[in-house]
Amino acid sequence: MSDNSRPGLVSRDGETRVRITKGLELTKRQAAFALVGLLVLFAVPDVATVTPSLQLTVVHQGLLFGLAAVGLNLLLRHTRLVSFGHAAFFGTGAYTAAVLAAKFDVASFTLLLVAAIVVATLVAAVIGYLSLRHTGLYFSLLTLAFGQLLYALVQGQSFFGSSDGLPVRPGAARQPLIFGLALDSEAYAVILYYLTVVILVVSLVVMWRVVNSPFGNALDAIGQDRTRAQFIGIPVQRYVWIAFVISGVYGGVAGALYAMVQQHVRPGPVLYFLRSGDILFMAILGGFQTLLGPLVGGVLLVFLQDVGRDLTAYFDALTGLALLVIVFGLPRGLVGSLRSGGLLSGATRELRENPAVVGDWISKATTSFVRSTRNWLRDVQSALGVR
Repeated sequence: MSDNSRPGLVSRDGETRVRITKGLELTKRQAAFALVGLLVLFAVPDVATVTPSLQLTVVHQGLLFGLAAVGLNLLLRHTRLVSFGHAAFFGTGAYTAAVLAAKFDVASFTLLLVAAIVVATLVAAVIGYLSLRHTGLYFSLLTLAFGQLLYALVQGQSFFGSSDGLPVRPGAARQPLIFGLALDSEAYAVILYYLTVVILVVSLVVMWRVVNSPFGNALDAIGQDRTRAQFIGIPVQRYVWIAFVISGVYGGVAGALYAMVQQHVRPGPVLYFLRSGDILFMAILGGFQTLLGPLVGGVLLVFLQDVGRDLTAYFDALTGLALLVIVFGLPRGLVGSLRSGGLLSGATRELRENPAVVGDWISKATTSFVRSTRNWLRDVQSALGVR
């Protein structure tokens, strides 16, 4: 039976044309948003000069941590693997740049970045090979263990500066040379920021091509059901290992740029396991089901932490509060909720039609909180053996 004879169906060619048209419309919309976002990013240095509340360094750090979160999201979104040790690759990139600059007087920005990519690739390949024999909780714990192993190694070795870290200042130069040019501090910060934006755009385009390729489709199949993916001929272990290495490379690039921005690297901010938690939280905050979500989450989290330090000594509580809001109110993250209409638009519409619905929201939230607390107490009592 031909496709034309089936009721309610169009021909295969017609269906293809519709899908292609929809895809082109979506691509144009995404291109418009991307162009606006790119203009905003390039305008940040100018805005920062006239707005004291917006610091270029804060935005720059947020973009770099967001780039690392984009790499982590390749695993989280497509293979359903949760890594608790991605700070290992971020720290590897940072310390590669620091060691070459401080110990071997390598001054070239390009050489420092390329070396960080190579070392991060090797480290990710080794850790991925040893960790991907397991899945689920065991994989997460193994990545956490390897990350803490690198942290302890760097922390305890004087070659890496121990807990004091290393400066990223080659020889007598105050900072690495960008394309052979020795710039003053202000020009260096601005030029490095623009280079970061360019690298970020290239990285996002590469990631978009990866996730929309047959390789990305295979990763989706693996994430949905590993056994079925293996039965249809997908080399599961090899594909997931390649995805893990790509994810680690993104972390290494972000770490190397972070080292050149900060011009000093310490093990705590780049290798400690809490940094891995921050990178994971950035992906969830922005929306791990989207490409740009982790990047937005990175900028937002760094900005939130910076503002929180000025407001209260308990600034970490703001991070916890933001996580609670995302989990209960915006489970798809900020970008994911905005893209799909989200919970906020539906709630706004419902509130506009019936303002009395606020009472129902409060009642449901209270009931849910009481039920969750009761279940939590029951679980604790069961774990402690209390009846």
